[in-house]
Amino acid sequence: MTSFFPAWRHQFGPMRSSQTVVKELRHATLSQIESRLAPALPKDLLEKPKARDYSRERIFPLFRTFWCWIWQVLQCNTSCREVVRQVQALFALEGGPSVDEATGAYCQARGKMPLALLEKALAASAKALEPKGQPRQALQRRPVKVLDASNFRLADTPTNRLDFPPPKSLPKGVGFPLLKVVVLFSLASGALLARATGNQLIHEVRICEALRAAFAKGDIILADRAYGLFAVLAWLQSLGLDVIARVPTRLRRVDFRRAKKRYRKGQGQFIWKKPNKACAFLPLTEWLGLPTEITVRILRVQIQSPGIRTRQITLVTTLLDEVLYPAEEIIATYARRWRLEMCLDDLKTTLGMEHLSCRTPQMVQKELLAFFIAHNLLRWVMAESARSQKVDFERISFKGSLDAFRQWTQALARLGKSKRNAKKRAELWACLLHSLAADLVPERPGRREPRAVKKRSKYPHLRLPRKKFRDGLSRNKQRARAAARKRSKLI
Repeated sequence: MTSFFPAWRHQFGPMRSSQTVVKELRHATLSQIESRLAPALPKDLLEKPKARDYSRERIFPLFRTFWCWIWQVLQCNTSCREVVRQVQALFALEGGPSVDEATGAYCQARGKMPLALLEKALAASAKALEPKGQPRQALQRRPVKVLDASNFRLADTPTNRLDFPPPKSLPKGVGFPLLKVVVLFSLASGALLARATGNQLIHEVRICEALRAAFAKGDIILADRAYGLFAVLAWLQSLGLDVIARVPTRLRRVDFRRAKKRYRKGQGQFIWKKPNKACAFLPLTEWLGLPTEITVRILRVQIQSPGIRTRQITLVTTLLDEVLYPAEEIIATYARRWRLEMCLDDLKTTLGMEHLSCRTPQMVQKELLAFFIAHNLLRWVMAESARSQKVDFERISFKGSLDAFRQWTQALARLGKSKRNAKKRAELWACLLHSLAADLVPERPGRREPRAVKKRSKYPHLRLPRKKFRDGLSRNKQRARAAARKRSKLI
């Protein structure tokens, strides 16, 4: 290949063929994941660096490592071993070099992936999904963002335990490390816009401070009762935001007879004064900078659903104008918050994110972003289907879309990448979008979603570390001993 070493051509020849195969596999990614989801991301995001990590041509370059990780998430958080087996199959199909069976190379490639790159990918996927949502006409068409928090189990390693300790109620050495994540969703599209992380010892409002850069002046924040406090409302107002949240009735009793201004039954304006005691989850400098009082609007809503008892919900908002922001629109907007709660269920249950497998806090942050990126990319496909087939975006099933996407991309992979099959590939993709819109989730108004599980287990809970735990007697042995004691008493 070079005039300087003509005698070494026969030795450089195999190296050249291996590199050529690696480049040919650039578009033959796992089940066409890259070719179908890459349009949602910038073209230059996964370019090969000129120096340092990923600068050399390897089995797992930057772009393949990224899409392998997304494929791994879309396979319901499958193992790294299965990813390596897929790459082995692709190289064997294209006549490339052999790929080692161990997962070390892939895991090292994931570890070298910059956290900043994954954060850019998350922001880009959210930006691509946001225009495809179905914005509502309510609340003066202002953007509505949803704040919510959730916990995730981590691998039980010393480093994870140090940064994310288990609950204090458990004995020492028992339980899993817990990661607390505060996420910011878009109500229009369901896109996951940003995240902030902490542990069980930090209040979620304190963690929420890290999301300040994701807020835009004029946004409306939708949240649960953890954010219906004076300190949170005043802090978000100082950032140019409005809030709709539930009132924590255990901490604040609402008496409409003391309202500053009453609109109608169950609605009125109140003046909330700053507590004498400083807030525990805000820095002292920010607490001192808050106003001494704020004006809020409180709505008391009676929820009547067939078959269940009437429930009462008290909402607080900083949207004071009753003409611009009618009570019906505020209540309907808050009712849609539950749909965003189900997005967390899509992540934890459908994609298998309930337990993160990475063994260090640094890799946990990267794994978290990989799940969020995959979530946004799949919802991007759902939005494409909703727009092309003119159906309600919120009625397209996330689980159904995941199952269909996996199967149809396998069919697309059989067509290869030749130009003569381009028309057939476009037809298959159109069929996929049609199938997503044809299998809509039925409308179930008033459906109950109790926070309870049906699963039972005959095994006891692990109350001690594994080295100290001793198995008890089985049920049969317990019954036999009880029968023997009973016989001995009769004798």
